[in-house]
Amino acid sequence: MKDRENRTESVIHKVNFITDHDIYLFKEGNHHRLYDKLGAHIITNDEKSGAVFALWAPNAESVSVTGDFNGWNRKSHPLKVRDDGSGVWEGFIPGIKNGDIYKYRIHSRHNNYKVDKGDPFATYWEQPPKTASIVWDLDYRWNDSEWMTSRHKHNALSAPISVYEVHIGSWKREIGRWNEFLTYREMAHELTEYVKEMGFTHVELMPVTEHPFYGSWGYQTVGYFAPTSRYGTPQDFMYLIDHLHQNEIGVILDWVPSHFPSDEHGLAYFDGTYLYEHADPKKGFHPEWKSYIFNYSRNEVRAFLISSAIFWLEKYHIDAIRVDAVASMLYLDYARDDGEWIPNKYGGNEDLDAVNFIKELNAAVYVSYPDVQTIAEESTAWPMVSRPTYIGGLGFGMKWNMGWMHDTLKYFSKDPVYRKSHHNEITFSICYGFSENFLLPISHDEVVHGKGSLIGKMPGDEWQRYANLRIIFGYMYGHPGKKLLFMGCEFAQWKEWNHDEGLEWFVLQYPFHKGIQNWVKDLNHFYRKEPVLYESDFSADCFEWVDVHDWKQSIISFIRKGKDTGKIVLMVCNCTPVPRHSYNVGVPGGGFWSEVLNSDAEMYGGSGCGNSGGVTAVAVPAHGRTHSLSLTLPPLSILFFKNSC
Repeated sequence: MKDRENRTESVIHKVNFITDHDIYLFKEGNHHRLYDKLGAHIITNDEKSGAVFALWAPNAESVSVTGDFNGWNRKSHPLKVRDDGSGVWEGFIPGIKNGDIYKYRIHSRHNNYKVDKGDPFATYWEQPPKTASIVWDLDYRWNDSEWMTSRHKHNALSAPISVYEVHIGSWKREIGRWNEFLTYREMAHELTEYVKEMGFTHVELMPVTEHPFYGSWGYQTVGYFAPTSRYGTPQDFMYLIDHLHQNEIGVILDWVPSHFPSDEHGLAYFDGTYLYEHADPKKGFHPEWKSYIFNYSRNEVRAFLISSAIFWLEKYHIDAIRVDAVASMLYLDYARDDGEWIPNKYGGNEDLDAVNFIKELNAAVYVSYPDVQTIAEESTAWPMVSRPTYIGGLGFGMKWNMGWMHDTLKYFSKDPVYRKSHHNEITFSICYGFSENFLLPISHDEVVHGKGSLIGKMPGDEWQRYANLRIIFGYMYGHPGKKLLFMGCEFAQWKEWNHDEGLEWFVLQYPFHKGIQNWVKDLNHFYRKEPVLYESDFSADCFEWVDVHDWKQSIISFIRKGKDTGKIVLMVCNCTPVPRHSYNVGVPGGGFWSEVLNSDAEMYGGSGCGNSGGVTAVAVPAHGRTHSLSLTLPPLSILFFKNSC
């Protein structure tokens, strides 16, 4: 046994896997590639082949590696703690190979606590409900060099960004295999073909990080460095991303640094102490989600989380991370009543440690990968979320515009007869629309938990419901800001989303559903062809109201302008089921204005009312402009016009 220990030590020394500098950076919280050092790493050299294991467990009395390779013997392969006070345990085990299953047996110094834990840095896990980690090599031959070289153009704030949000397990179920998921590789071809046809620029994957409870949709993560094994291996997931990239489709990963579940094999109470979470439940336990909150004041925890974000960008070529539940991180009193939270040192409700972490995260991401984006799901009026850290912002590239989404859906869920009294709900968003770099989301959150489907929210008879939905989508694509649409909404799935079922693809045999899909497809392709709709999204110069005051008839009209080109796209929304004839709209110049999109066209399920391809402007002033158009506005419609200059 002594000889084995000596041999192990000599191999570790030769590998020199974790250096003193690594430990220094780790303790400081500035090691952002911990995945290269901690976890299990296969080593092959002239003397020995096997794996180096390293684990952070500063309050452990002992740590050993147990797995299928040693018959789950909890004593045969102990790790040694480093003598530098880091709390890192390490060791080399010969003979370990790719695919070996393992856990760490931790015996704490406290309360005689003993537990078997998965590896926080595992790159692959057993398929739930099994809970062990798997030694895995991440070698993969990528074929997306063309995308990676040019993706800064696709991810730029001045680029068209139209996102298709996807839950992998329920986008489509395999026909002929009862209730089974598509694999990553099956998804690669089917999803890519569909997204490309529909004209979306990016897909956003709801969390694929390994999670024990499928019903959490991935938001209760235990494996911060592993794609879930439900759909295949890490290389299978790489193949999915690779194939999307080869077809010029970007990939956004939904990422959850705000909380983690209490499952015993995960991060909770890791070494017999509250290592990753706060000890005080007023700061460390989330009352709404029944999960633990990370201790952002701890350097090692921040390094762990930032390393996770960098890992997906480096190893999986992810193009953006959407950070979930940012508001729950920013506020100490989030989802808490008086007396259930602890004020910060200034007496306020801001979580100063979380704020610093978020700034460090964004700075680290953009320093390493300036051609990606970070996107905040932040639901409050916290200032400067998408402004640089050097001027006091949080440093995100974009922020979800939850206000626009709530107001728009609230407005269109009302019977049109009442809309004139709520006109501000579809106009107010412009008042703050350029205070952040906004993305307009119609996400999974709007079609779950009893909220019903998007089409189910619409009032009126069957025809009116689909017409209302067409206006919402048209208004979203005309409104400043990038776009996001949850799967199934693009063809008006009738049922509320259910993660245990595939989407209702069969409804596409019905004209109204097919019409909605055709409308979204044409909106995407038109949006991508017209720079005026995206190149200056975050500047007030890109937008101009034509008439925002016609609340009595529930009509709005506005213009999107480009950068020094003189090109203009005009949008006119009629939010009542009453057609309007000879309706005058002021425009800044003469010539012919083509009706390039009409949501009431028959191919979209409309009545076919419109302006016969366009209207010539006449020199009759209106709305403070030199010329005007005399338009026919179909019932419950949005029209897009493009000037001829």
